[in-house]
Amino acid sequence: MQGFIHYGCHFILPLFLALFGFRAHWVKAYFIMIAAFLVDLDHLLATPIFDPNRCSINFHPLHAYWAIAVYFLMLIPKKTRLVALGLIIHMLSDGVDCLLSQF
Repeated sequence: MQGFIHYGCHFILPLFLALFGFRAHWVKAYFIMIAAFLVDLDHLLATPIFDPNRCSINFHPLHAYWAIAVYFLMLIPKKTRLVALGLIIHMLSDGVDCLLSQF
């Protein structure tokens, strides 16, 4: 169930946001937000690369609190807004995953 919720947040949330917030260019908006998955490249810096019991938030450099604050600031300029939304949705999904792994 945790995987379904995690990946549902990663793929479904950006889809709804693209469909309802960027209706004229929803496909482009969706793929830009999905491209924010590249933020997970910072997992390559960790040993082991994947640990199902590790919370990504504030562990990996691009998942740190300071980085999340930058992602929120990126909402301000229109040119970075879609990338910022994708990054914030990604962090939200990872945060939900952290909460669910405690149970």
